[in-house]
Parts: sequence; structure tokens; C-alpha cells
Amino acid sequence: MAAALVNVPAKAKRGAVIEIKTLMSHVMEPGYRHTAAGEVVPRDIVTSFTCKFNGSEIFRADLFPAVAANPFLSFFTTASESGRFELEWIGDNGFVANASAVITVE
Repeated sequence: MAAALVNVPAKAKRGAVIEIKTLMSHVMEPGYRHTAAGEVVPRDIVTSFTCKFNGSEIFRADLFPAVAANPFLSFFTTASESGRFELEWIGDNGFVANASAVITVE
């Protein structure tokens, strides 16, 4: 079961640069290993991450097998208005996880 941790400041001054940190707990399988019977273990990774603020995309990343079993991402944006961050992770085998965070800009 995947779980997301999101760290967004609850409040910020208008125009301040803020840091957003995310950690997705996901069991990664790069697709390079074999079972004892010699069969390839199918790849199962998080392949992309998107962050939207009030409906507009502000950050996107494509992820690959060597990134991490539990991808950690940190990025910056400017606090321009109060609103909601919507975060989405997409992966192999139909994996989709979502999280959100609210910020108040003063």
C-alpha cells in the first residue's frame, strides 16, 4: 500500500518563496531482477509526479527505475495567493496516488 507524505507551509507571506517536500512510500521493482525460476520480475515503479496549485500545473517530474523505491521530491514556488496544492503520482500497473495540501497567503 502506497502512502504519501507532503510538507507544505500552512501560512506564507505574499511573494515569499516556499519549499514543498513530498515522499511517496512505494515498493519499487526495477524490472531487472529474475525469480529463482529465471522469470523476469515485472517492473513496478512510480513513473511521474505532478503538482498543481489551484488547478494550474506548477511542477512535473518523470521518474525512472534508478530514482528510488520511495521517491522524495523537493521544489520551490512563490506564494501568490491562498489555495490548494494537488499532488499526483502515477506508476506502472495502474498505480495512481493523490494528496493535497492547503496554504494561506497573507
